Amino acid sequence: MSVGHPVLIALDTATDRVHVALVSGDQTRVAELAGGAQASATLLPSLNDLLAQAGLRWADVDAIAFGEGPGAFTGLRTACSTAQGLALGLDKPVIAVDTLMAVAEDARQSDPSAWPDGDVVWVLQDARMDEMYVAAFAWRDESWTCVHLPQLWPLDEPARRWARTDEAIPSATMAPRHLAGSGLKVYPDRFVDIAAPHVWPQAAPRGAALAALAHQAWLRGDTIDAALALPRYVRDKVAQTTAERLAARS
Repeated sequence: MSVGHPVLIALDTATDRVHVALVSGDQTRVAELAGGAQASATLLPSLNDLLAQAGLRWADVDAIAFGEGPGAFTGLRTACSTAQGLALGLDKPVIAVDTLMAVAEDARQSDPSAWPDGDVVWVLQDARMDEMYVAAFAWRDESWTCVHLPQLWPLDEPARRWARTDEAIPSATMAPRHLAGSGLKVYPDRFVDIAAPHVWPQAAPRGAALAALAHQAWLRGDTIDAALALPRYVRDKVAQTTAERLAARS
């Protein structure tokens, strides 16, 4: 394929669903699968199916894109190791895609007319353990720019920052125009006092969003050697102790 029309594989296993895509020329093929323990077993067969549908072979692939996170610890390791293994075997480069940016792109694709140039979306993904993965991205010149790096927020942080109160607080930050991500769906009570005009609780790092970001990265030359690919861990602690789980239930 030409530089402007590559064949790209993209995959993300950072959430409870597996999202995969194949970009070939001006066509994008996608699939969504069950995540969790089944992810490793179904990921490669799904990619094989996408290639077969396009009449392509693995040798035709120019690069492997993967969702680097943040997200589920095991899921990030699955995506990164799969991308590395494929890229090393094919002697191809890797493209690291920000999973939260893919959520932003999925929201934008669902309603492109709602995104004037310069608009910012805050992505809030469920991180479990009473926390959310949060980042903000600005849509400028037909691409995304990260304006708030991924962080872990406690569940009360969005309301603390953006909820309307009876008293005018000059230093308070106005609610964003756009909110997206599974945190809105999993913790709806945390957002009832936040007056954001556009919300996308169903947004996810779906295949079409991964494909768009991977293609943009390819055109910019943002590829890395497979050996240098790493997941993006925002959380150091990946599990609660028994005492912490019991305290949370009470």
